[in-house]
Amino acid sequence: MRRAVCPGSFDPIHNGHLEIIERASKLYDVVHVAVLINRNKQGMFTVEERIGLIEEVTAQFGNVVVESHHGLLVDFCRERGIPAIIKGLRAVSDFDYELQMAQMNHGLTGVETLFLPTSPTYSFLSSTLVKEVASYGGDVSHLLPETVHRRLVERIAERRAEQ
Repeated sequence: MRRAVCPGSFDPIHNGHLEIIERASKLYDVVHVAVLINRNKQGMFTVEERIGLIEEVTAQFGNVVVESHHGLLVDFCRERGIPAIIKGLRAVSDFDYELQMAQMNHGLTGVETLFLPTSPTYSFLSSTLVKEVASYGGDVSHLLPETVHRRLVERIAERRAEQ
């Protein structure tokens, strides 16, 4: 069985992420989406909420497993027998960083990293940018699955009400 992992924080998952996961799901029998936990970052959504949103928007692919992980991605791969990491590249600046990570991961455990160029439609997109624009009332509905957009708008409203 061919298996790969698509890692990220996915806070929140956006259409650029979804495109890479969908393309990976056509290449591999099982695609693990690893929601990486960074205890030093305060996310918009909890890890559990992110997992739920990702499960909902990837259910249509039929071969995606969503899990969280704290620690090295290569340990996640080793524990599950996953030989390949799939990373989306938006720009040359992504490549510089991701190449170093790919070389380190391969050196540590032999896991391969495959780079998929993102669609030009999403080449500028990041979760950070989506959250920032949405927090100022900008329309990001075309950049997110409908469920995710609704939850993002709700979360922003909740945080404003708390202030």
